[in-house]
Formats: sequence, C-alpha cells, structure tokens
Amino acid sequence: MIGHRRPNSTRAAVLVPFAIVTLIWGSTWIVIRDQLGTVPPSWSVTYRFLVAGVVLQAVAMARREVVTRDAGFWRFAATLGLLQFVLNFNFVYRAEQHITSGLVAVTFALLLVPNALFARLFLGQRLGRQLLAGSAVAMAGVALLFVQEARSDPNGPGQSLLGIGLTLCAILSASCANVMQATRAAARYPMVPTLAAAMLIGAGLDAAWAWITTGPPVFDLRPSYIAGVLYLGVVASSLAFTLYFRIIRAIGPAKAAYNSVIVPVIAMLLSTLFEGYRWSPLAAAGGVLAGIGLVVALSARRPAR
Repeated sequence: MIGHRRPNSTRAAVLVPFAIVTLIWGSTWIVIRDQLGTVPPSWSVTYRFLVAGVVLQAVAMARREVVTRDAGFWRFAATLGLLQFVLNFNFVYRAEQHITSGLVAVTFALLLVPNALFARLFLGQRLGRQLLAGSAVAMAGVALLFVQEARSDPNGPGQSLLGIGLTLCAILSASCANVMQATRAAARYPMVPTLAAAMLIGAGLDAAWAWITTGPPVFDLRPSYIAGVLYLGVVASSLAFTLYFRIIRAIGPAKAAYNSVIVPVIAMLLSTLFEGYRWSPLAAAGGVLAGIGLVVALSARRPAR
C-alpha cells in the first residue's frame, strides 16, 4: 500500500550512491593536501576538471547521449561550471593553504545550512520536524568537531580566520550549484553531457584565472601528484558528482547536504589509519552526534514542495 512505502531517502537507490560519494569525498582532503606545493592551486584545479570533463564527455559519446545544446544549455552549463568547478574549488584549495584539511572539511559541513535555506526560498521545499531535529543534532556534532579541529590547528588566529572565510565562500558557491540541480532547468538536460560541458567550461575558466594570477602552466611530475590528479578527476569528480547531483534530484539539496556532515568523520577515520590521527573525547562525541543526526534526517520523508 502507498501509505507503507519507504521514504525516498532510505531506499537503496539513494543510500548506496550516498555512501559511495561520502567515502570518496572523505578521502579527497588528504589527496588535495598533497596537491599543494609546487603547482599553484588554480592549476591543480584546472587539471582536475580537465580530466573529469574529458572522461565524462567520453562516457556521453560512448552512451550516445543526445542533448540539445541551445542557448539555455550553455547558460546552465557555464553557470554550474563557474559556481561548482571554479569558485568552489579555488576557495577550498586556497583555504587548505591556511588551515588544516580537517578544519576545512568540518567547516564545509555547514553546507547543510545554506542548502536548506535556498531550497526553501527558491524551490519551495518545506523542511519537516524530523529533518530539522536531525539537522540540530548533526550541527551539534559538527560544532564539537569544529572546536576540536580549531584547537589542534597549528596556524595562528589570523591564518585560521582567513582559511575559514575562504571555506565559507566555497560553501556559498557550492550551495548555489547544488540548488541548481533541483530546478526544472536541470531536468531538461541529460546529466552526463551537461556535467561534461560544465567541467570543461570550468577548467577553461580555471586555466584563465591561473594564468592571469600565477603565470604559465606548472606541473609536478611526482607519481603521487599525477595519481592525485587522476583520482580527483576520475573518481572524486566524474563519478562522485554524477552520483551526488542525482541524489540532489531525488531527495533535495537539504538532505543531500548531509553528505558534507559525514565527510569530515570519514576523513578523520582515514587520517587515523594513514596519518596516526588520535580521537579525543570531543571529536568522538562530535562524530557520534553527526551520525545520529544523519540517521534521523535521512529517515524523514522527502521535503514537500
């Protein structure tokens, strides 16, 4: 019976890609850290989305996906490329030059807030009590994680404020791009070729900005750097963004943003395995609360329009 159907956000079609994206993006913070050094951040961002765009374009061609590339398509792809693949990532990569990757990841968990607000303002999605309750619990966990990471950050207060400010700018850019995926305009165009165009446009804008601000292209021939570019381009961008934007279309931007709440917990778990990170009682409590909030929120029904 209809009344006994499971909520959209607890079905395997949503939970499986949600888990995949969370695990992938939980690992990217360590990889991004290795990208900062010889190569200016804007060039690293350029290489990442050039690889991602080429891969998705090849997938679209192999699947023979047809898309009407009218003026509306190019406006949508260019706007998405600017917000998601230029502003968002340039802010994130620069933030990691001033604060630890853990603090950037935890701060980015605040994506839940603008996603929920913008979904209410621009999409008319009402947030139910269960979703609000889950959000409150999750944000309490994020607050504990933030305090823990801020305490352990070796940079001075000036550097920390600058890094957090850059991360907040990235959050706003990403949130606008997230909400775009839940609009009727997004539904008019196939996901893969649209994302390919947005990433290639973004890579072009990234390259222009990098050349203007830092000079001609710079590349690092270290195997770890090359592997990082390929991982970030193919897995963390081509695959992860395709899955994530489909999640947004299925359950809305607010609930999809819970990905960013769990990502720092995954990042800390991976840091425990590979970097010797030690969990304090504060961090452990924050991780538990974030997980409880996720379960409560995702078990709520899809926001009403």
